[in-house]
Formats: sequence, C-alpha cells, structure tokens
Amino acid sequence: MAVRPVRLFGDPILRRRAVEVTDFDAELRRLVADLTDTMLDAPGAGLAAPQVGVGLRVFTWSVHGEVGHLVNPVLELSDEQQEGLEGCLSLPELTAECRRAMSVVAHGQDMHGEPVTVHGSELLARAIQHETDHLDGVLFIDRLETEERRRVMAEVRAADWFGAEQPRVKVSPHVTGGLGL
Repeated sequence: MAVRPVRLFGDPILRRRAVEVTDFDAELRRLVADLTDTMLDAPGAGLAAPQVGVGLRVFTWSVHGEVGHLVNPVLELSDEQQEGLEGCLSLPELTAECRRAMSVVAHGQDMHGEPVTVHGSELLARAIQHETDHLDGVLFIDRLETEERRRVMAEVRAADWFGAEQPRVKVSPHVTGGLGL
C-alpha cells in the first residue's frame, strides 16, 4: 500500500490513548497494510497506528519472520520478567535496557473483526507489550529506570531529529472519542 511518515517523540499523538476500532472496513484494512509496509521499510519489530498519526487501537509486528497485526488488544502478562535492549521508531537510533514480561497472551481482533489470540514470548512478547503501550500513550522510555531514562533523554535532546516539524494528523471517519483526530 504505502509507507507513511513515522511520528517522532514530542508529537502529542504519541501521548494520547488511542480509541477502540469499531468499523472493520476498507479504511482499516488500508491502515493495517500501510502500518505493515511502513514497519518493514523502517525496518522495525512493530508499529502502532498512533506512530503514523492515527489514533486507533491497531498495531503490526514483525518478529523472526512472522508478520501480524492486532486490533483492540487486551494483554495477559506473565509474572516472569525479561530485561533487554529496546528501541522505537519514534525515537530513532536510541536503545535502552527495558524490563518487560517474559510472555504474553494478547486477545483482540484481526482487520476483519474476527477474534484473534496471540501467544508470544521473549522478543514477540516485548514487541506486543511495546506496541500496546503506544496505544495507551506510553513510550518505552517511561518504563526505564531513572538513570537509564536520564541518559536516553539526554540523547533525545541532542538528536538531530528532536524538535523537527511533524506532519499534521489526518481526520479519520472512525469514532475518535472527542480526541480531535
């Protein structure tokens, strides 16, 4: 379909909770295709709709050759934890050690509205949690230990892209819950 520009840290849409998808229509299928194309082009392990300026609860992932998507995710997290390097397409070229659940069971829907359950561990679990956080307006840097967060924020402030002009949010015909999207 199309590769869309990825919104960068500082764009307000990245801090808003995305709204549930209620219309499983051609526009949603285009969005999933665009998210997939954009993620693979970047390349990234995942991409959430707010990262391309759409405030809907949709994300894609690409882990170990498996490409998928999930709409309206609800997660069940394991008690076992993992530490690992994490990055984000909205914070280019920055990585940090981030703690996540070791495994996840994600319930949601596919782009046609059919129920889907995804079981993931390690990297897939990390990607699903990371992208679901985006849908809640949470960035991975919010989950870092204090000193690691300070280090990453200093790198953000020094980055060439920080403060760059951001593209405007396009209006969606989907219900936006008064978010003005």
